[in-house]
Amino acid sequence: MHHRPRLNWKIALLIFAASVILPARSVLAQTDGFGLGIIVGEPTGISAKKWMSATTALDFAAAWSLTGDNSFSLHADYLSHKFDLFNPDAGRLPFYYGIGGRLRLGDKDDELGVRIPLGLNYHFSDITLDLFLELVPILDLAPDTDFEINAALGVRYFFK
Repeated sequence: MHHRPRLNWKIALLIFAASVILPARSVLAQTDGFGLGIIVGEPTGISAKKWMSATTALDFAAAWSLTGDNSFSLHADYLSHKFDLFNPDAGRLPFYYGIGGRLRLGDKDDELGVRIPLGLNYHFSDITLDLFLELVPILDLAPDTDFEINAALGVRYFFK
């Protein structure tokens, strides 16, 4: 019996990330525009960010849980950035915080919750990439009240 090999979704995400990162041009990272990339952790998937002003942005993700509960999550957050807390030698490193919502679709129950993202967002000085690390307390409100914390690392390419 002959079986065709299946493409693993993790490999597909890595291929997508490489295709976004490799053509990056040498220009300043920006605090405007639209960024698209990946987020790895809990959950893991596609991340997007749209700057609304020099310090505020909307953040979105469509991602899968790796904890074994076979769930798919969608989230959207309103973020505020503080650029004056850290001063790296190159680039910029704002701290961000915000509030948002999450819808998790699972095998057993679907959940709706409130997210409170806290993170660091490194902006490179010579390419239109950003890296972020976040810790996100989540209060699920439906179908039951529950509390959990997600953590993730991500990278996004910003389009001019």
